[in-house]
Amino acid sequence: MIDMQTWMELVDYKITEGSNYTWRCYGLNTYSLDSWNGKHDDGGVSLHITFDTKNQTVFETTVCDYSNNRAYRMIHPDYVKKHKKESKLHNVNADRAWDDINWIDLDLEEDFLEKARAIIAGEDYDSRVQISVELPADDLFQYMQLAHEQDVTLNQWMEDAIRSMLARIESGELTKKDLKKLVKANEL
Repeated sequence: MIDMQTWMELVDYKITEGSNYTWRCYGLNTYSLDSWNGKHDDGGVSLHITFDTKNQTVFETTVCDYSNNRAYRMIHPDYVKKHKKESKLHNVNADRAWDDINWIDLDLEEDFLEKARAIIAGEDYDSRVQISVELPADDLFQYMQLAHEQDVTLNQWMEDAIRSMLARIESGELTKKDLKKLVKANEL
């Protein structure tokens, strides 16, 4: 998860607003800071961070790209369930950023920082979500061979495999129960 120093450097220490965080999902000592360039379109950018004022734990950070209608968010993994639970309590759609724009949740700090830096600079960026995949060496070598046979990079092969699996889930061909069986049998 991103830390306070990294976020402050990201926004070049330009804070436009701050307030107490009134929900309790992150505890009692929470505060939020915002950095916004004052535009809602044509280059509009806002960044937000919610953190603990006592120990500086970062609970949530966001970057909104109003030019492209994209909203990226990272929530500390230990607090995702608490945030969703409190959203329901307040009758708030936890997935909605604004209007008909949903949050795109990111898992990797590097992905968040790459997107945020490009958005701030007004540059094009890869809007796909990066994920971390850890594979045993034997499996990695096998997948490298399969990628080579298909004349694609390992990254492209992995992306295709993940997209294929998601399509099978969305079509109903595979269920969560099927996935658990595949993972348990080490076939996935």
